Amino acid sequence: MGILLFAASCHTWSQPVPGKDENIPYLVTFGANAETSWGDDDFSQTFFFVIPKEFTSPVYIRVYDPDCGGAIDELKGVFDTRTSFTVYGGVGCYSNEDVQTGQPQGNYKAGNVLATRTFGVDARYDQKWYTFGPFNPTKGEYLEQCKSNIFKIIAEGISGDDGNLYRYFLSTSPDENIPVNGGYAFTFEYCFRLWDDPRQISVIYPYIDDKTTNVRVSNFDFDDDGYILITSVMRKSQPLPVSGNNNWVGSDFKIFDKEKNTSLAISIIKKSSPVVRNNNVVIRIRNQDNEVLKGLCPTGGISKSIYGIGVR
Repeated sequence: MGILLFAASCHTWSQPVPGKDENIPYLVTFGANAETSWGDDDFSQTFFFVIPKEFTSPVYIRVYDPDCGGAIDELKGVFDTRTSFTVYGGVGCYSNEDVQTGQPQGNYKAGNVLATRTFGVDARYDQKWYTFGPFNPTKGEYLEQCKSNIFKIIAEGISGDDGNLYRYFLSTSPDENIPVNGGYAFTFEYCFRLWDDPRQISVIYPYIDDKTTNVRVSNFDFDDDGYILITSVMRKSQPLPVSGNNNWVGSDFKIFDKEKNTSLAISIIKKSSPVVRNNNVVIRIRNQDNEVLKGLCPTGGISKSIYGIGVR
């Protein structure tokens, strides 16, 4: 299985972030002095890792290429960006109301700090892994509805104006990427890099719970770089409006009863000419009450019968 990402309603059943089925090369977080027109609306990105209650062995959160200054990062002038990565657990780590908004405002850093490190230019970690942990799963916040423990990691641009591109992996090993049985990841707002190659199609799979009647899909700074299509188990692909430079665009998608407790597929298809390079985009999904989707614990992975999407 691959990734069901988004809001407490979306998660990955594989443990690389971005997920394999998404075909997204990297997450991206810019330094605090960057211009939002480079594709990051708030210079902060939060992910949550969920570990089933029955899993009691130590876990690790691994970050690929955490420094900002190497081959894959986005340069503006000279590399001067510092990015902090901080792991949180404990009460409020996920359940705090400010955390639930999905925005870096208020007490969004609620919980206990378990580990933190700030990276600048550091060749030791260029295209290499840095590992946080080990963490006892019980040091996360226990969520009864999922019978799971949740950890939070926040990547934040502290200074500078370059783009830090990176990935995560939830692992049972400090030195290898070995999945945690039953573990997954999710986020409320997803900032990532698109491929330069227009033949590469990226797809995200938000999970829709039984209380959702409408979703509003918003995208930021897409630079008019092609098309965004939405597909369900019942309906063929429909185009969504796309944003230009440095602005948000959103649209509503009514959810039918047969689409509840299934996944949508949101496909991002780049235009072939002119080729837009180094395009970073933010995707956000909310429900009919303008709330981040709340269905944290669906019972399946990506819906197998998404209309017209080949998902195994």
